[in-house]
Amino acid sequence: MNKTLIAMLVAGLATAAASHAQTPSAPEHAHEKTAPAAAHGKSNEVHDEPKPAAQAGKEDEAGHDEAASASLTPEQMALAGIRVEALTARPVDYQLYAPGEILSNGYTSYRVSPRVASVVLRRHVALGAHVKKGQPLVTLFSESLAQAQAEYRTAWPEWQRMQELGRKTVGEQRYISAKSTLEAARATLLAYGLSTADLESLTSQQSRALGEYTLRAEIDGAVLADDFEQGQRIEAGAPLIALADEKQLWVEAHLPANLSLTLGAGTKAEVVVGDVRVKAAVSQEAHTIDPVTRTRTVRLLMDNPEHRLHPGQFAEVFFRFKTEKPVLAVPEGALMRGADGDWTVFVEDHPGEFLPAEVDLGRALGQLREITGIKPGTRVITEGAFFVASQIAKGGFDPHGH
Repeated sequence: MNKTLIAMLVAGLATAAASHAQTPSAPEHAHEKTAPAAAHGKSNEVHDEPKPAAQAGKEDEAGHDEAASASLTPEQMALAGIRVEALTARPVDYQLYAPGEILSNGYTSYRVSPRVASVVLRRHVALGAHVKKGQPLVTLFSESLAQAQAEYRTAWPEWQRMQELGRKTVGEQRYISAKSTLEAARATLLAYGLSTADLESLTSQQSRALGEYTLRAEIDGAVLADDFEQGQRIEAGAPLIALADEKQLWVEAHLPANLSLTLGAGTKAEVVVGDVRVKAAVSQEAHTIDPVTRTRTVRLLMDNPEHRLHPGQFAEVFFRFKTEKPVLAVPEGALMRGADGDWTVFVEDHPGEFLPAEVDLGRALGQLREITGIKPGTRVITEGAFFVASQIAKGGFDPHGH
């Protein structure tokens, strides 16, 4: 009986063991369930799991992942001086700055110089003096002029005698010869700078010494230069005195050579010298580049009735412009370079959170820059963008180089 029970118990245990060996394990079932998902290109690794819908929306809108954003508290924004504004398209009044120099008006100035080699005997005006037309400036002596004056003195009485005798009495040839000799002597003296009054004095009984002559002012103006000394020999054409009418002056502004801007005649500008501000207008625009400064010169004309400004002063020139159509524009400081080198601005996704958005740059409008690529009404950081860029850079830094 006992042997029979033992045999039955052994047989039952063997049957149970065989049944357990035929049943599949749990991991094998798990593998069978995940196999179809793997076949469709999905992975069970952590970094390939689908992102939340909110995060995916941010990536689609700004073109960056969650790491390329900055979250700031109101206290941080106030401390960093961050200013956020909603961009609106509007006409922009702006100004363009250019360094300049005040010059005398070359069209109304006059340069006094001897027309024959001479020696300075006396000066009659000093630097900075205001003179009237016809006022004596300097007296000189020239041996060539003395010879011409002597010839005129000889020709004058001869011509007077021919006129008294008459053409028929003296003959046609002598009459014409006397007249021509006087006219040649007269023309020589006028070419040397003598006036009609000087010629009349040569024929009077109280004429001064031969060779002396005086240069007079041809315009009303101020003496801007008189680089000579008494007793100095001056060659023909060498400058003695520079006269300028300071009621109207030139201003030469120097603009970058690559600036694509046309400044036509009449374009308004403001000239600033210290605390003096004067309105001016463009009169000429150079079409060549200065070989030394590599700049483009624009000449302006300004009134100076009170003589507050003078040639030689440096000036600041501000040209005034206004866009014809409304544009979106931000301060230059609001633009930052992105990781790929493109220009970006920081857009407010929601209060305190900012994302970079790529933009295309347009015209420079003074301190502003025209941009495209974002919609009007978008809230953008206009001040403090560098702080936000540094926060994003610190958040994206990987010390392990991954």
